[in-house]
Amino acid sequence: MKTRDPSLFTRLAVTIALVLAVGAAGLTSLAWYSARTAADEAYDRLLVGAVLQIAEALTVQNGEVTVDLPISAFEMLALSDRDRIFYRLTGPKGELLTGYPDLPVPASGGERRDRPVVSDGVFRDVPVRIASVGRSFAGADVQGWAQVVVAQTREARFSLARDLTLNATGLVLIMSGIAFGGVIFALRYSLKPLTRIETALTLRDPQDLTPLSLETPREIRALVGSINHFMSRLGERMELMQRFIADAAHQIRTPLTALSGQVDLLAHEADAIRQRRHLERVQARTKQLGRLANQLLSHAMVVHRKESVPFERIDLAKVARLALRNTLPVSLNPDIVTSFEAPPGPLLIHGDRVSLREAISNILDNAVQHGAVARLGIVLSRQGTSARLEVHDDGPGIPRSQWALVTQRFAKDPSGRRSGGLGLAIASEVAATHQGQLSFLERDEKGFIVALSFPLADPEEDP
Repeated sequence: MKTRDPSLFTRLAVTIALVLAVGAAGLTSLAWYSARTAADEAYDRLLVGAVLQIAEALTVQNGEVTVDLPISAFEMLALSDRDRIFYRLTGPKGELLTGYPDLPVPASGGERRDRPVVSDGVFRDVPVRIASVGRSFAGADVQGWAQVVVAQTREARFSLARDLTLNATGLVLIMSGIAFGGVIFALRYSLKPLTRIETALTLRDPQDLTPLSLETPREIRALVGSINHFMSRLGERMELMQRFIADAAHQIRTPLTALSGQVDLLAHEADAIRQRRHLERVQARTKQLGRLANQLLSHAMVVHRKESVPFERIDLAKVARLALRNTLPVSLNPDIVTSFEAPPGPLLIHGDRVSLREAISNILDNAVQHGAVARLGIVLSRQGTSARLEVHDDGPGIPRSQWALVTQRFAKDPSGRRSGGLGLAIASEVAATHQGQLSFLERDEKGFIVALSFPLADPEEDP
């Protein structure tokens, strides 16, 4: 079952939504990290303040270190009713003054002992934040360092970090929603030109292949240009097809009608001499109809190959020799002498060998049908940067006044009579496609000449 492809709008919307979702997730993670850092900094200041206050309360009485725990220090830490407080005070000799004896002491890392040190730890299976500071005694009775250690559980820190993260996440989600809404509006607005193009093509008459004329953004002009170029080519193809159908209908109808009439006369004729005369006319009409059909098919093939078949390096002499061999056995009078002259070595040009063979075959067939009496020949030569092919015949030739007419499809002379069929028109079209030229030379001692000229291929180019 064929699935329906998502629209461009859906693709863009989903892609942008994914980008926003990834960005929101990243910002939420960053907000959580920042909130934890901020919560630690805030509560660490309270913890360090409490440690310093307790350290200041250490005194020496009767040769011993004593302490009167300041209530204000614990009041600062008691601002969070969720946390528990643990402390440990030791004297210069390591003796426990008060507090929890198993409370861990954070490592000082080699720093001065009178500077507070704060680190994470675990006490009684509970994560805590531990701060410690030392106080020096250098009296006569007491000498050394006393140490104050205070720990606080992390519930309040976590709660603060969570609240800050939720607030930041809410802002991120609101901004992401606003951004996504703006993007959807921008996409709808930006895709309107495509909708106008779709509407214009949908409402257009199927026979209307004129270029689209719509005001579009710069980025879509290339698309409109491609559509117009495609419609132009399609119009040319349709015109060629319609022209072929019109030519076939118009040109074949008359021979068919005449042939049908001759067959009817032949069927009802009892006289043998008249039957033979009608049979000869039927044969002539059949030959004319076959030649016309071949020319129409040949022209259709040449037109099709003009834009669909890439050119290649070919030897014009080989193509001409093949055209001579394929054409003459069909229509040549056995009394006509043929000749073929070509320079030594290949005569290389860029082209389509099938179209060139058809062009040469049509020139030869035209010479046999309307020109050659006893002599017909092909002469190939190099003339500067061109390859030249000449077809000679000893017939009367084509009057100069009709040279322009005979290269047109089924052209008629000023008197209204048809001056030619499709043979020379095909040859002229093939020559133009190959950047060449079809020309005529007036009759001289060589006879009448029809010539094709093509640019030579670069001899240094790889074959």
